[in-house]
Amino acid sequence: MKLALGPLLYYWPRAKTFDFYDEIAAAPVDIVYLGETVCARRHELRPRDWNEIAAKLIAKGKEVVLSTQTLVESESDLRELHRIAGESSVLAEANDFGAVRVLSGASRAFVAGPFLNVFNTATLAMLHELGATRWVAPLEMASEALADLQRARPAGVQTELFVWGRMPLAFSARCFTARRFNLQKDGCGFKCVDFPDGLDLRTREGEAFLTLNGIQTQSAKVCNLAAELGEIELLGVDVLRISPQSQGTAAVIGAFARRLRGHCDDAALLDALAPLAVAETCNGFWHGKAGFDRIAAPETAPAR
Repeated sequence: MKLALGPLLYYWPRAKTFDFYDEIAAAPVDIVYLGETVCARRHELRPRDWNEIAAKLIAKGKEVVLSTQTLVESESDLRELHRIAGESSVLAEANDFGAVRVLSGASRAFVAGPFLNVFNTATLAMLHELGATRWVAPLEMASEALADLQRARPAGVQTELFVWGRMPLAFSARCFTARRFNLQKDGCGFKCVDFPDGLDLRTREGEAFLTLNGIQTQSAKVCNLAAELGEIELLGVDVLRISPQSQGTAAVIGAFARRLRGHCDDAALLDALAPLAVAETCNGFWHGKAGFDRIAAPETAPAR
């Protein structure tokens, strides 16, 4: 299996973002997704900056994928989508069906992102016919459903699975971070930059509930499928996706890489990851339960 770093979901200052990807260039990750997928108002990095980062990563032997926005709301968003479609030297990730149409129309191979909601083989086959060479399972997909799709997936299509990070659950045209500060979306003051891992939302009882990230709503807890890697391997998953966080991302990548290389078992991986999570961890969706649940594994899989 290969390791992938998903697109940066948060709004970080330009210098921090460049420093982050300099660190990732030296990390044992095979695939790196780049670009803004959440909000077009985030302009710390321009297309030329993403291209500069891509060139550095490619020079280090990484596969680079340019990710598209999940909500395309304006003419400028559409122009950016067509710009990505025109970058023929790298693969693109389609995060809505508008992007699928543009990429397919340009005869571009692409990754079918997790927000296309692929839950059956007919949809996966259709996306493959349109040019998808890899698909990312929806975050709420249970292991049994994934097993069904794996048995019937088209030849030549790789499967990627989100295994670490706060889970993007929903998107809205309204910016909830701006709303929290009584600001309009078009006059948000770019408040997202003040919350490098999102803005915690708690219940009246003080329990962590969700995380606000601009127009994106995330889980409060961090998805961690380290204990399930033995089962994931048996299902024939090709790529594991790790989502960036403000601190410790390279260490998370390193821990997963050691496990995949047979240098530790699942229990040791869990121990290594415990201090790196920005919040409590969960794995409920994988087990067909509520996403925020933490289901204990009956036993850990041996190192391979």
